[in-house]
Formats: sequence, structure tokens, C-alpha cells
Amino acid sequence: MQWMRIALHRITALFSRRKSEGELQEELRTHIAALTDQNIQRGMDAQEAEHAARRAFGGVEQIKEIYREHRGIPFLEKFLQDLRFALRGMRRAPGHAAIAILTLALGIGATTAVFSVVDRILFRNLPYPHDERLVSFGFIAPIEQNEFMLGTDYLEWRAQQAPFEAVTSMRPGVTDCDITEQNPARLNCAAVEYTFLPTLGVQPVLGRNFSQEEDRLKAPSVALLSYEVWRGRFGRSTEIVGKTIQLDGHPVRIIGVLPANFEMPTLVHADLLVPEALDEATQRRPNTGAVLRAFARLKPTVTTQGAESALEPLFEESLKFVPPSFQKEVHLKVVPLRERQVQNARLSSWILLGSVLAVLLLACTNVANLLLARSTARRREFAVRMALGAGRPRLIRQTLTESLLLGFLGGAAGCGVAYELLHIFIFIAPAGILRLEQASLDLRVLLFTLAISLACGVLFGLAPALQLPEAELLGGKEVQGTARGLLRQVLVSAQIAVSLVLLVAAGLLIGSLHHLQNAPTGMEAQNVVTETVVLGNYRYPDRAQQFHFFTELEKRLRQLPGVLSVGISDTLPPSGSMRSTVFASIEIPGRERFEKGTGGMVGWRAVTPDYFKALAIGIVRGRGFTEEDRRPSESPIILSETLSKILFADEDPIGKQMRFGLQNGPWRRIVGIAADVKNNGLTAHADPEFYLPWKDDPVQSVDSVQIVVRNEMNAKAAGSWMRTETAGLDPTLPVTIDTLGHRLERLVQPQRFNATLLTLFAGIGLFLAAIGIYGVVRFLVAQQTREIGVRMALGATPREICKMVFQTVARWTIVGGLLGVGGSLFCAGLLKSLLFEVQPHDPLVLFVAFMFLSLIAFCAAWIPARQAMRIDPMEALRYE
Repeated sequence: MQWMRIALHRITALFSRRKSEGELQEELRTHIAALTDQNIQRGMDAQEAEHAARRAFGGVEQIKEIYREHRGIPFLEKFLQDLRFALRGMRRAPGHAAIAILTLALGIGATTAVFSVVDRILFRNLPYPHDERLVSFGFIAPIEQNEFMLGTDYLEWRAQQAPFEAVTSMRPGVTDCDITEQNPARLNCAAVEYTFLPTLGVQPVLGRNFSQEEDRLKAPSVALLSYEVWRGRFGRSTEIVGKTIQLDGHPVRIIGVLPANFEMPTLVHADLLVPEALDEATQRRPNTGAVLRAFARLKPTVTTQGAESALEPLFEESLKFVPPSFQKEVHLKVVPLRERQVQNARLSSWILLGSVLAVLLLACTNVANLLLARSTARRREFAVRMALGAGRPRLIRQTLTESLLLGFLGGAAGCGVAYELLHIFIFIAPAGILRLEQASLDLRVLLFTLAISLACGVLFGLAPALQLPEAELLGGKEVQGTARGLLRQVLVSAQIAVSLVLLVAAGLLIGSLHHLQNAPTGMEAQNVVTETVVLGNYRYPDRAQQFHFFTELEKRLRQLPGVLSVGISDTLPPSGSMRSTVFASIEIPGRERFEKGTGGMVGWRAVTPDYFKALAIGIVRGRGFTEEDRRPSESPIILSETLSKILFADEDPIGKQMRFGLQNGPWRRIVGIAADVKNNGLTAHADPEFYLPWKDDPVQSVDSVQIVVRNEMNAKAAGSWMRTETAGLDPTLPVTIDTLGHRLERLVQPQRFNATLLTLFAGIGLFLAAIGIYGVVRFLVAQQTREIGVRMALGATPREICKMVFQTVARWTIVGGLLGVGGSLFCAGLLKSLLFEVQPHDPLVLFVAFMFLSLIAFCAAWIPARQAMRIDPMEALRYE
């Protein structure tokens, strides 16, 4: 404990320096006075006694220094001394400090804002304990892009698996569920196994989890509320546990509330969790298993690859029940939960983070140039300090303290910039950008800001700190800083290279966005309003009731003023969400079925006759559907152009028959060929698809439809009319009104978000590079004032002086451009998967970016060049 008391005493003395100095002075005076009194008693006079006392006592200042070293913390005292000196220096040159701080604030603020977004995607732990052990597992097949399990296989694997500590499952996606009591509302319900929360390591903040008995068929209905619903609808009432609510017209007892940070492993939004209630007896029958999402927690010593190997025997056993022709297209996959969630967002996140770090590098380079210029002006000061005994480490520490102070202040200002930028990101970002709504300047992000602020301080302060003052400066001789000037020029070339990389990347993404926005979709979106209607099964349990409701709504909408056509479909392009079948299930009379695997997927939609007219989809051969085709006895079908070419090549398919489905569905007569429509997003080619007439039929009928209305009215007015007509049939039914143009626009928004941010960073980089070029050229002009004066006195014209300055800038630009071309080619390859109809190594984009950057560089050098042209030779010759 003695060392703690000593340390505490030293720290206390450090912050009460004035009082301690007074006490020390008083104590020394007392000792000298005592010695003086002793000398007087020995017979000396007062003056001689005092002189003798001081000689006997020794050097007062040396004793003070020894005492101070034992009293305080020397390193901290020297640091505070350097800090005070740095603050005084900033007060003497406020303009220099303000430019450095604002430049750093821009770079650090942008970096902090982007980090707060990508941190939750790339680095931060998922909201589950030991999230690195959570995995998704199952089959990968052409019918589904994510891992899935069939109920039959899941039950077998759950009983025999070895690599997992816990296993659970859930139904894919969410379903609509309506609170039908007072203030009815439509919510999202997710059906999960009773082991779901324990496997994830999640505990309800209120109440309890499902029990095994509650996760069975015909068990009493129970549910878990999300934190948002508990807070918004029930006012955080703790009495909600045990209460019963009406859900889809049936009583459901609330048994718990989920944590505020809870999220589904599939990232779907769920307002309530309800038991999955698998009927195990039904699931164990061949070919009757429900499609499930399966998740597990690995045992501590098991890796993902080890789990996949351990599950291989179970997978081989399950594969025996897959048709032989399909077996090669079915694979086993065990993937970490983070990787499943992030997917395509990983590359975009790394690109944005890399871009903003490039901007930060530009900011640091600018400040380094600024400090190098200032250190040039302070060379004589440092030479004098070295002559007075200051060692090189002492000067380096002083210089680094000044740069660290600038970094810290720049980081503090950068937090304000990051706060505003984060709001801009959220404002311009589309819905669905992964975890963007969670981004904030929390403690973790602020610690990151502090770290990069200090790192920047060291980075841009290192070059000036390592410069050794020349001894000749003590004699008043001006020494040219050749090495220092070369370093500044290298930094400018690096700025040009980094700026070129950012410009090329932004140009590629902007070109890709342009092509994407103008990509033909196969339909006309102008003047088309869409309405999404989902019927609750508790109010419309019968298929005939659902069909009657939609038929009546279609009639009402046709009577609205300005309506040109009304179409109904179960899905709409180009989202890619549609019902589908495997190509191998399609059968044509007189031909053998495709036997080489599944052949891929073929999508299909059930549509009303006016669907093609409402979306302006052309019928290139044959005819569209008619009202007669909706009769139960009729079975027509319309193929897309792509599917027609695959099935019939150059033959005329009109009038021929086909059927689909592994259970051999009814034969259908081909009546028309429709033009291709983008049906798997905007970036993919049109996949093959076919259309069936929407009617009261077990196959075509659905309880969720998309209504398409082409009209001559204002979209807002048309939407209001449509909402009114729907409410006239059922005022409690929630609907979603939108325009087809907005639906298409949302598909472009992720690319627009990336392009906007990268263009913003490229713009900031150009601005910083221009400032850097201006600063260096201005410094060189000032440094070469005498040389320029001599040249002009010997006959050089202002035009030749301007040419000399621009030649210097041209050398920097060419060197930086060559470095930037190499970096651009490398980075463009990384962008390849994000581009649409744009080559990553597009020479036109590279040329335009380089020319634009060169223009900016010469514009930045123009003002210093003009100053050089106006130098008076006589004044320059007297310049010192």
C-alpha cells in the first residue's frame, strides 16, 4: 500500500503545483534562515552570515529540481508542459490550427459515420451470447437460395446430430396475423419451435418461453410479444403476461415479452412469436414434410467445417429419398449465422469503409503537408532549442504532442460532422439497408473515433517530428529543405493517386446506376397504381369467399373515373417473388421429360385477363386471356418468350398442350406468347415463366393479391379512390397503396445509396487534394521567390514562370495518375459484382476521371502560379 500512497501524493502534488511551490520556497527559506542565525551566533555579521549559509546549503534551484522529481510524475509534467506550449502555439497561429482541425473533422467525421454503419454488419457481435457458435444448416437446392430443411429430415437429424449443443427450427418468413379486439391492427407472426429462444441464448425480459407441451397441435394458443408491440400497444404494462388477446378471431394468451434488442436470425421483422406446432406424425410420412429453417449452436470445440462433416452421413441418408435425377443438385451447407445475414452486404460495406478510409488518408496527408510547411518556418526555433540542450527525443515528443492535440480536436469536431452525416445517410438510404436504423454514435463508435484521432495525430505528425534542424540555421543562413520539399511532393502525388481511385470507383457506380435506371423491364410503369390486399383467414376462411371478394373489388375499381384497365395477380414483377416449379416437371405430349436434374426453376403467376394490358406487356403471338378462360372447364396457359424458345425452339407453340407438376397436373392449351418481363430483379435477365388465368381454383386461387390499375388520374387521387372502394367492402382490411414506378425505384435504391456515398467521398477527396496541391504550390512559390526573381531579372517572362510552375504540377499529376491507374484497376475488379452493364476496366471512365482530376489540379495551382508571375525581381533579390 506504500506505493499507492506515494503515487496518490505525487498526483495530488501535480494538480496543486502552485501551493507546493510556495511550501517548498518557504521550507528552503526556513533552512537558510536557520543556518544564517547559527553563523551570526558564531560572530559573523548578518550579510556575511547569509552568504555563508547559502554556500553551505548548496544550489537552491538544483535542490528544487531534485525535490520536484521526487514530488511529481516527470513524464506527465513534461507532457502537460508540451500541451500548454502546443495550445500557446495554436493561439499564435489560429488560422493554421483551424484549417488543420476542419480538415481532420471532415475526414474523421466521414470515417466515424461510415464505421457506425458497417460496424454492425462486419464487426459487432450479434445480439446473442457466443454468437460465433450459431449456424444455419440444411439443404441447398435450385428451389431455394437459402438453407432449408424438410420436416421429415429435420426430425431425424435433430434426434441423431452430434456436432450441435442445441438445435431449433422455424417456419420460413412471417405470416399476417390480426389483433381483432379494440383498435384492430395487422401484425407479423413468426412460428418457432419451443427450443428457439434457448438455442439463441435469449431470455424474455418479462414472463417465460414456450414449453414443449405448448408447442404441439391443439395445444392452448400462446404468444410472445416483441418489445416494440409491448411498448407501443400495451404501454409496457407488466400485467400483460397472462392476459388473453384476440388474434385472428381466436383467444391467445400472452406468456412473455422479448428483449428490446432481439432480432430474428433471418432478420425478418416479427411482432409476435407463436409455437411452430409441428405434427410429428404427419412430418414422418414420406414426401409430406414442411419446409423449415434450421439453426443450431455448435459445441465449443466444433467448427463449421467439422459440423458439416459430422452431418454428412445424415445428409447421405436423406438424399436417398430425393429423385435420382435431382440428387446432384442438392447439397449440404452449414453456414455461420453472421454470414447468412450479411450475404451481399459484406462487399458493399468493405467498399464503403475502404473509400472513407481513403478520404481520411487524404485529410491526414493535407495536415501533414500543413505541418511540414509550418515546421519549415520553425527550423531555426528547433535549432536554437537543440543548441540550448533539448535532445532529439524531446523535440520529437513536443512535435507529436502538437499533432496529437490537433488530432484530438479534429476528432471532437468530427463527432459533430459524423452526427450530421449519419442523419443524411439514414435520410437518403432505402428501406432494407442492413442494420442502418441501428447505427448511432454510441460508446464503441466514440472509442473508435478517439483511436483514429490519435492514430491520425501520430501519422501526420511523424514526418515533421523526424526532421532534424540544421546547425547552419544558428548562423542566420537560410537552408533549403530539399528532402522536406520532396516529401511534400510525394504526399501530393499520393493524394492524386487516391483521388483518382475514388473518382474511377464513383464513375463506375454512377454508370451502373444509369444503366440500371434505364434498363428495359418489359412493362410500362407510368400511370400505374398498385394495391396489395391480404385477406385474413379468420374472416375469409373459404376459398370461394376470397374469390368473391376480389372479383367484387375488381368490378368496383373498373368503375372508377379515368381507369383504363384493372389487372389482378398473385405477384408482380420484377421483385422475383412468385410461385414456381422445376423445369423437369413440365411435360409436352410426344416428348420425354427433362431427366438431367431439375433443369432450374420456372416461375408462374395467376392473372386476370386485363393484367397484360394494365402493365402494357405485349402479346407477341396468339392472344391473351379472356373472361371465358376463367371458367372451371377451361385450362389455357400463356408462355413467356424465353420459356417458349426453351420448350419449342423455332416451332409454333400456339394450340399445343403442356402440363406441369410432379403430380401430373391437368393438360393446358397454349393460347399465347407474352413478351419477356424482368422477373428476378432489374440486374438479372428475364427468367422463363408462364401465366395461368386467375379463377376459383385450388391451384390459381390465393388470399393475397396485387391489384394493378392503369389510369389517367393523379396517382395520389387514384390511390385514395382505390382505398375507399376497398374499405366499402371491408373497412377493417389493411391495404398498401403504391405506384409501380416507386416499386421499381426501390429496387434501384441500394445501388443509388452506394453510388451517392462513393461520389460524396470522391468529391471530398477532390476537395482535399485541391487544397493540398494549392498549399504545396504556394509553399514552393514562396520558397523559390529568390530563384524566380533571378530568372525574371535575367529575362524570363511571366508566361515562362507560369509554365515552370505548371510543369511541376504536371509531374506530380502524372506520377500520381500512374499510381492511381494501378490502384483503380485493382479496386475496379472488386466492384465487379456491384456493376450492371459496365465493364470494371472501362478505359473511358478512367480517362474522364484522370482528365477531370488534372483539371482540378491545374485550377488549384492557378492562384499560386499567378502570384509567381507577379513577383517583382528587385523585391525578390532583397528577399530573405
